[in-house]
Amino acid sequence: MTLSQTIKKFLEYCEIEKGHSRLTIRNYQMYLNKFSVFCQKQGINEAEKIDRELIYKFRLKLNRQTPALKMITQNYYLIALRSFLKFLQKQDFKVMSAEKIELAKTKERNINVLSPEELERLLQAPKGDNLSALRDQAILETLFSTGLRLAELTGLNQDNINLKTGEFNVRGKGGKIRLVFLSSSAKQALKNYFEKRQDDNSALFINSFGAKISSRSIERIVKKYARQAGITKKVTPHLLRHQFATDLLSSGADLRSVQTLLGHSSITTTQIYTHITNRDLHDVHTAFHGKQRRNKI
Repeated sequence: MTLSQTIKKFLEYCEIEKGHSRLTIRNYQMYLNKFSVFCQKQGINEAEKIDRELIYKFRLKLNRQTPALKMITQNYYLIALRSFLKFLQKQDFKVMSAEKIELAKTKERNINVLSPEELERLLQAPKGDNLSALRDQAILETLFSTGLRLAELTGLNQDNINLKTGEFNVRGKGGKIRLVFLSSSAKQALKNYFEKRQDDNSALFINSFGAKISSRSIERIVKKYARQAGITKKVTPHLLRHQFATDLLSSGADLRSVQTLLGHSSITTTQIYTHITNRDLHDVHTAFHGKQRRNKI
């Protein structure tokens, strides 16, 4: 079986047995196709001939290409390769162990969030009681209240939402289901939007043509109101997910609970928020920094 054929089998496995999202499968396909082209140029067309030397050469190519790839992006290629090799091992192919591929060390992510004042200006930016303004208000409030990923939000229908309880289940990455909650302001914004709608579309949010709104449209909506609110930072739907997490942690929520609410499989992913939410360190600095100097004055 050729390398291209085994990649095709792997992608089918991801779709049918693993239940990966279309986006994940598309990304795997892109990463592995690029690896396949590289292998063909090296005269290799069978998965069994993949070895550490070949992987090393591929990593060099990724690292030296122009424009430069971020290290985290290079790791995405390696993650796809490891998943591919694990699949082949399960199918009894004689291939190198996936564990031999080590991910590159990456710099700690720098999370940018809005100040409380900026956040409030953003959430209050949609004005009026027309359908589009009410929809946009509901989108902003829902994103901040739930910490949903953009794909999770666009995948929702009206009957997924329970305004009475203010909570509902969402299917996240890897098909995992988690419970999320609506704040009182998010519930009210959704209620106002639902009452204004006069269509039969089951989608949670619709565009001006009455069709389910796209992820790209929501990105434009968030950017539009950030600009109207006078915010110079880059504001995206994912930033509101960051805002959701930092708001909880800054208010005293424990890391494990925030991990669950975000749908992170590893708490390590959630820990990226702790460096900007540790109030205790600020209190320690205020209480003790320069104490001896102050005593001498």
